[in-house]
Amino acid sequence: MTKASRAVREKRFQAGVITAASRIVPEEVPIAFSYGGSTHAVMMGTPQDLEDFALGFSLAEGIITSAADVLSVEPVEAGAGIDVQVTLQDDSAEALVARRRRMAGPVGCGLCGIESIEQATRQVPQVTVPGFSVTPEHIHEAMRALGRAQSLNRETHAVHGAGFFIPGEGLLAIREDVGRHNALDKLVGAVLRAGRKGDEGMVVVTSRLSVEMVQKAAILGAPVLAAISAPTALAIETAEAAGMTLIGIARGEDFEIFTRPDRVTGGDEADVA
Repeated sequence: MTKASRAVREKRFQAGVITAASRIVPEEVPIAFSYGGSTHAVMMGTPQDLEDFALGFSLAEGIITSAADVLSVEPVEAGAGIDVQVTLQDDSAEALVARRRRMAGPVGCGLCGIESIEQATRQVPQVTVPGFSVTPEHIHEAMRALGRAQSLNRETHAVHGAGFFIPGEGLLAIREDVGRHNALDKLVGAVLRAGRKGDEGMVVVTSRLSVEMVQKAAILGAPVLAAISAPTALAIETAEAAGMTLIGIARGEDFEIFTRPDRVTGGDEADVA
C-alpha cells in the first residue's frame, strides 16, 4: 500500500544561496469509497488510517449509524489510487441503494454525495451532554498534545491534524491528512473503533472551522470543538443550533469562545463597564 510520505529533490534558497536539497512531502492520492461493489465517492487524501477514514466518512454521510453497521473494510490498490471496499450489514446496504437512486452525484470535497443546497446546510444532531465541561487548562493541554502527536506533520509540515481529548485521560486518538475534513473523518472512525462515544470528550483540530467540521463533530456527538484558527459565520450558527461549544484561535494560553461558553469553567470573568 502507498506510504503516507516520500522524499523529493528540491532547490533551496537560503541566506542568498541556492543549494540542492531534499524534503519529505505527504502523499496525496485518490481514495474511493465503494459499497457493494459500487463507488460512492472519491476523495483526495493521505493514504493512511483508511479503515478509520471509511468508518468516519460513512457515519458523516449517514450511510451508517454505528460501527456495528460495517462488516468489513478492505483497502485495495487501484491504479494511481486506493479503492476502500466497505461491506455493510443488510439494512444499511439497502438504505444506501435507496439513497443512490435519489443522488445527483458525489463530489470530492468535505460534503460528499449531497443532493441539494439544503442538504449542504442540513440540520445537525442536538449535542446535549449534561454536566460536561472543560477548563482552560484542558484546552491548553489538548492543543499541546495534538501538536506533539502529529508525527506526519513534523515530517512534512503540510498536513492537518484532528484529535479526541478526554478530560482526565488525555488524547485518545489523533489522525492526520492533507485534507482537514479527511483528518476529522479519520478521527471519528478511530473513536468508533475504540468503542468510545463522542460525548466523552472534545475534538481539537489544526484547521479553520468551516461548517462541515462542525457538522462532523456534531454527528460524532462531541460537545466541544476547538481549533487553532477561526470559524466561519455559518460554522458559528451551526454550532449554536446544535448546542455545541465552539472554540477558535486556541494558540498558546489564549482562545476565543464563540458558542456555549458555559461549558468552559475556571476562568475569571472580567467586569464589563
